[in-house]
Amino acid sequence: MEEEEARSFLARFVVEFPAALGEDSLLPVSPLSRKASMEELHGESLELGLRLLADRGAPAGLSALLCQAALSQLLQSDLSPFHCPQEAEANQEEGHQVVLIESESVLRLFLNKLIDVALTWHQNLPKLPSAPSRFLRCSVHAIKNTRRKMEDKHVILAEFNQLFGIQDGVERAYYAVFDGHGGVDAATYASIHLHVRLSKEKTLQSDAATAFKTAFKHTDDMFKSKAKRERLRSGTTGVAVLIQGQELTVAWLGDSQAVLVRRGQDVTLMDPHKPEREDERQRIEDLGGCITFMGCWRVNGTYAVSRAIGDFDQKPYVSGDADCSVTQLFGDEDYVLLACDGFFDAVRPSEVPRLVLDALRQLGDLDSGGDTPQEQEDVGLRVAQQLVGHAKAAGSSDNITVIVVFLRPTEQLLVQDATKGTAASHHAPQQ
Repeated sequence: MEEEEARSFLARFVVEFPAALGEDSLLPVSPLSRKASMEELHGESLELGLRLLADRGAPAGLSALLCQAALSQLLQSDLSPFHCPQEAEANQEEGHQVVLIESESVLRLFLNKLIDVALTWHQNLPKLPSAPSRFLRCSVHAIKNTRRKMEDKHVILAEFNQLFGIQDGVERAYYAVFDGHGGVDAATYASIHLHVRLSKEKTLQSDAATAFKTAFKHTDDMFKSKAKRERLRSGTTGVAVLIQGQELTVAWLGDSQAVLVRRGQDVTLMDPHKPEREDERQRIEDLGGCITFMGCWRVNGTYAVSRAIGDFDQKPYVSGDADCSVTQLFGDEDYVLLACDGFFDAVRPSEVPRLVLDALRQLGDLDSGGDTPQEQEDVGLRVAQQLVGHAKAAGSSDNITVIVVFLRPTEQLLVQDATKGTAASHHAPQQ
């Protein structure tokens, strides 16, 4: 089926793009920036390639492979003709010259590489790697809610290995939620570049926690350079999950959170960073800062977060250092949920298992039948929408983003719950 879907998509794609884009052709996707550093080129190219393919209904696995192949060709090209003229003062950072590239021209070259790969594969499709064996069905929903702007971003990347050409036999999937403030720039930047930086870390396989911490710090440093060049002032909290083999690694900055549910019980993975948390307050005061209450607890009377990517006017009080936890997976895990504080301000982590089961039951009852694997899968995909609706009804006025990554088929969760209910009734005291 995967090969059949791939061939069908490629046949449609080459009809729309039968040849390379000409110099005067309109680009089918807009550049993410006017200028980009060489380091930013990797993430921006992949983001736009994946967006182009997703908009045309490409299978996710094929999209990752096409983008990886096109990027590999791009990085072997001579990009010096696309270098921007040196702007002596603007591009000086810590004593070295930063090379900036004219984004639109390089994007055109990347898209032409992508089209070329698609044309080649349409003629002779290579053997596609098999899909991950772990059940990783994902439900996601995000709303602006009553806020003026949507400043959340999220990433769903079950094809982590395919996108980065990793072939070590260890399955990987990556998920993240970024909750921006003061604008969406920092959240957008982290959603494009953090997983790219993570893929480049040498300790990824042996020590994912260290790899994550380094990737967060590097992404913060990269955004600092961009913020200086373009006078950006925003920040973002973030929570990211890497499922690597039988290991689940969570990394976070700020108050976005992840919760694991195992056999219907919530498992604490993390302690969110908030200014009023005692160790965070002490860290900030030791640096000479302060925590003040102005409707909520704020760092130096400004930001309501104590750790974030960005917020450079309050570094180091608002720290860019992520925390991590590692949890072993035994096969009896139900799902992992990631969400921003717009969700968790209205929902306690301990409430998550009940809310997800309620959503599964309600959606199952609304469906006609609901017994086939496909029908159960469709029910699972709508769970995040129910959770977001609950948080809004419970009083959240903030942007809300929820991702639920199911680690088992949803029907097993309902059977498990029914079994628990039966066992409980058997042990109920006689009246």
